Amino acid sequence: MAQDLHLFESETERFSLQTTHLLHSSPVPVCQREAPAMTTTLVIQQPKPVMEAMQNNQWNSGICDCWDDKANCCFACWCFPCFACLTAREYGQCLCLPLLDACGFVPPVTMAIRVSMRERYGITGTMCNDCLYSTCCRPCSWCQMSREMKMRYQPIVLVNAKTKE
Repeated sequence: MAQDLHLFESETERFSLQTTHLLHSSPVPVCQREAPAMTTTLVIQQPKPVMEAMQNNQWNSGICDCWDDKANCCFACWCFPCFACLTAREYGQCLCLPLLDACGFVPPVTMAIRVSMRERYGITGTMCNDCLYSTCCRPCSWCQMSREMKMRYQPIVLVNAKTKE
């Protein structure tokens, strides 16, 4: 074994060879270099989810295309506060946030979520249009935002995820 030690340049490699020699009955030269204090692999960066960006920079449906999704249109007409709250929750906001729209002439929550959605999905438009739609066509605006979320929904799939058994 002493003659094999001169093949390795550093103390780390000698330590690795000596440890391997102690674990095995016969001396086995080790060609793998290891850090002296580390016994496991360290992951420096986790893999990131792969998402494809949609190239469309316009709303996928118009403000008056409520009949494209009849169920949501009826739900918004018959129980608009409930519809707005559920849509806000699906968007990732607080469930009761749209109830604050009752304060003031211009509904701040509807306008803020509409502007946020435009920014998130890269939709072109102006705050003036968002203000107009939020104030004059509030149920139609919420229906349009709901349809947009459904059309642009992309589930995140984790690759090599371990499940508990």
